[in-house]
Amino acid sequence: MSLAFHYMQLPREVIVGTDILGTIGETCVRLGFHEKALIVTGPNAYNIAGRKVIESLAEAGLSSEHMIVHQSTMEYVKLAETKIADGKPRLVLGVGGGKDIDVAKLSSANMKIPFISIPTTASHDGISSPYASIKGFDKPYSIKGQAPVAILADAKLIAESPYRLLASGCGDIIAKYTAVRDWRLAHKIKNEYYGDYAADLALMSSKLVMKNAQAIRSRSQEGIRTVIEALISCGVAMSIAGSTRPCSGSEHLFSHALDAVAAKTALHGEQCGVGTIMCAYLHGADWKLVKSVLQKIGAPTTSRELELDAEDVVKALTLGHKIRPDRYTIFGETGLTREAAEKLARVTGVID
Repeated sequence: MSLAFHYMQLPREVIVGTDILGTIGETCVRLGFHEKALIVTGPNAYNIAGRKVIESLAEAGLSSEHMIVHQSTMEYVKLAETKIADGKPRLVLGVGGGKDIDVAKLSSANMKIPFISIPTTASHDGISSPYASIKGFDKPYSIKGQAPVAILADAKLIAESPYRLLASGCGDIIAKYTAVRDWRLAHKIKNEYYGDYAADLALMSSKLVMKNAQAIRSRSQEGIRTVIEALISCGVAMSIAGSTRPCSGSEHLFSHALDAVAAKTALHGEQCGVGTIMCAYLHGADWKLVKSVLQKIGAPTTSRELELDAEDVVKALTLGHKIRPDRYTIFGETGLTREAAEKLARVTGVID
């Protein structure tokens, strides 16, 4: 039996440690980059990390310029592409949070040059995946960009970021608990391709975060490294699978639906974590375990904690199946009725 063409794009180097921003220059040289680089960063990230990255590049003999990103929109992606076209850098560095890395990821992919991921927060798995969440499209889900050639994650810097961002990252990782179950279900019902290795890698990341919830809550070095390494592993799982399937299922569809219906939304990982509680219930999995771990970490488990109306949660549950009709999940093809959605949210304690 012949296998279909399957392309996997993986990082060449992953460096996790403390006070490592000063090594980015020598890392670039080691990877074969000796010329100009473009740094895509945010206003806060520039002050926290961008300046140090620029200094490290200069010390290694690389010239650079930078641009400040305020949102992950196509407008900023196009601005970055113009910078690349005009300045002719050989490498793009995404320095900061999700929006900075996503703009760097997609613009560099479109302009066919490599990029390096340098996260200052650990709020979601975009730090290592080949997919970017860009606003401004009709469809509210990830766009294929490219995987980073290297990831440099400073654990000390990430530990000093607002704890809410770290807790959000945990929610995004724990979401693999239901995402993998949805993928397996799609394989059984729709004969969709299912990769054991990618699925197991994503599921293992989820389990490790659950196991180390207390260490994460105390912001211990072990806990921070667990989150960073789990996020990186999730990105690798998506690269191996060739899609977001091992990391994005019904709980992500719920989060995307919330973004569409709610006037004000919470962080992506926070919404996915709450979605995982409810979707685990639908799968007949241990939803109480998911909820207790999120509570132990300090992540939201209710609509009130998300600062969302109960009605938004119910409506998002009924619309989840329409977000990506091509992606079969526990929501099925017809979705949940309003009555079923309200019952689900109440039984799991997401709404009062």
